[in-house]
Amino acid sequence: MTKKKKAKLAHEQELISESEYAIECENLVKIYKTDQIEVVALQGLDLQIKKGELVAIVGTSGSGKSTLLNMLGGLDKPSAGSLTVNGRNLLKFTEEDYMIYKRNTVGFVWQNNARNLVPYLTAVQNVELPMLLQGQKQRREKALELLEAVGLSNRINSRLDQMSGGEQQRVAIAISLANDPAILLADEPTGSVDTKTSDQLLGVFKDINKNRGVTVVIVTHDLRLAKQIDRVISIRDGRTSSEIIKKSHAEIMSETKGWDGAEEEQEVSEELVVLDRTGRMQIPKEYLEALEIKGGSKVKADLDLENERIYIHKAQ
Repeated sequence: MTKKKKAKLAHEQELISESEYAIECENLVKIYKTDQIEVVALQGLDLQIKKGELVAIVGTSGSGKSTLLNMLGGLDKPSAGSLTVNGRNLLKFTEEDYMIYKRNTVGFVWQNNARNLVPYLTAVQNVELPMLLQGQKQRREKALELLEAVGLSNRINSRLDQMSGGEQQRVAIAISLANDPAILLADEPTGSVDTKTSDQLLGVFKDINKNRGVTVVIVTHDLRLAKQIDRVISIRDGRTSSEIIKKSHAEIMSETKGWDGAEEEQEVSEELVVLDRTGRMQIPKEYLEALEIKGGSKVKADLDLENERIYIHKAQ
């Protein structure tokens, strides 16, 4: 390794250690272009995820959540804005930087098992494969340890056609951990399994997050699954629009009405609008429609500040 590359690596490691965030997006834009059409998949997305967090990202089809995950995984390149992972801005990456990034920083779990597994190999051989390609030593020992971590120590010699969908997905999770990633990305990892298996897979992700300190980002359309995760980020129209904050009934009542403890405590959810660093805020479309406010570059609305609350009204 040359002195220049060593200096660059040392600087990058310094950035990684200084940043408290695993992922930072600021005004992130992704545009897909063809000869006749231009599609804006992300249009100014703002997002921050701290190191060691377990986060679910939800949104309807076409909201931009899978586009975001592909860019975080180094599978697609941002068009504009800032996308910083562990202190490094991916917009400045060279092709070599991307190759190293995908090899050393992130692990990826797909919904489609065919993209994760080689069907004619056993579970342990599948987990060994990425380590073999990178020339790692003690591959079998590490593969067995990872399969045990996902609860498959009894299936190490089973092939793909001998395992259930949930077991196959656990092998895929073990494969994603083979490079000791700082960040684990999962795209609809429970989309093809039943509810019971979905809960078991979420338990595996939680164990990895807690016991290995890996930052885990799960993209899902399954709101039932998302409710079991502490931090849920909603993306609408290519922007981070809100966060679903889980609170107890007692907490919300005490904040709003001075709860006296007489009511039974239960878990409920509260949706919070997200502001970026400059104070910009995206208001959900259904709220604007209810106020009969049409979005646009020159739309005006009345604002009132009263008792630490901001009220938005249709401009007169």
